[in-house]
Amino acid sequence: MLPDGYSDVPAGKLAAVVTCLEMLAPPAVRADPEQPGITLERMEKVDLAWYRDLYRRIGTEWLWASRLAMPESDLAAIVHHPDVEVYAVMKDGRGEGLLELDFREEGVGELAFFGLTAAVIGKGTGRWLMNRAIARAWSRQGLTRFWVHTCTLDSPQALDFYIRSGFTPVRRQIEVFDDPRLTGILPDTVAPEIPMI
Repeated sequence: MLPDGYSDVPAGKLAAVVTCLEMLAPPAVRADPEQPGITLERMEKVDLAWYRDLYRRIGTEWLWASRLAMPESDLAAIVHHPDVEVYAVMKDGRGEGLLELDFREEGVGELAFFGLTAAVIGKGTGRWLMNRAIARAWSRQGLTRFWVHTCTLDSPQALDFYIRSGFTPVRRQIEVFDDPRLTGILPDTVAPEIPMI
């Protein structure tokens, strides 16, 4: 347990406040924005280079790095697992969004990754994708909990978006990790609002 007050974060590390949210039953269905030219494709056999490219295009601004640092065998074990579903938001033949649902824990679904590239942000695609994520999760036999986590390094709109989608905050944690800009996983020019120490 961290004491009240300030706690030092070692040089080369970042710290984020993580909020875990859950839903224990399907929420009311929200309006589905029209998305001309947008489709959602399940990626049955995920190509790791494709996955990492999309993950990087979505998450670099938010310092997503966990899947970039992961050895190929570890990443393959996750995204090729039969209880993990990876979907791509497709526009003009290119992946512009990522939805990853993890059902490896019995009765539980995790919204493991959810994000869009700049090409489709601000057009209602996030709501459209979340509607599909929720429907897919709750169509899963025996599901009793669907959860997600976000953090203070994520988009400022993320937490409120999850709450409006029907998730309820249930837990707060502090995550400390290597700054991916200092380890070379991400360019040192990204996220200039977060100083490198």
